[in-house]
Amino acid sequence: MTKPTTAKPKTQRGMERRAQILAAAEQVIGEKGFADASIADITRAAQTALGTFYIYFSSKDEIFRELVHDMGHATRAQAKARIANATDRLEAERAGLEAYLSVVRDRPMQYRIVEEARFVAPEAYREYYTEFGKAYAEQLQQAAQKGEISPGDAEVRAWALMGIAKTLGERFVLWEEEEADIERVVTEAHKFICDGLAP
Repeated sequence: MTKPTTAKPKTQRGMERRAQILAAAEQVIGEKGFADASIADITRAAQTALGTFYIYFSSKDEIFRELVHDMGHATRAQAKARIANATDRLEAERAGLEAYLSVVRDRPMQYRIVEEARFVAPEAYREYYTEFGKAYAEQLQQAAQKGEISPGDAEVRAWALMGIAKTLGERFVLWEEEEADIERVVTEAHKFICDGLAP
């Protein structure tokens, strides 16, 4: 993924201001879309001066890519924390899916930004999923070697499971008018992941 070109802030106040601008960008770009959102909109939402934006980001493109990177980090970090106490891979699958759906629920604007990156910043979009898929495949391969799951093509399995999570997030979290019943979705999906469709 394209790394930010501006320097990271060195003071606590600078880090807080940068985080404030990122949060405003998440909300503004998530609501308006990349094309219709302006840097002025972002700085207004962040309640900061236009010039302050350029201390931390060189352009709207850069902050957009940073948001995609941030979403990837947040998703992986939350999944890692949730699966840390899992006793085996199948239990980790359930915990990881619940973590992912929770991120979609809690940060819907970020999710929309990642989806828009497919067209606005395709290299960032591709790296977002490629990095996730690589780590996921490694975990599945290790689980197969331990006998926790059956042997198989870890890369194909990782992308198939990612596809399941992504689609469930759209249908049962983003598209729901009422609060998503994540427990119901996770329970049914996990049963399918463990047992498949065979009678």
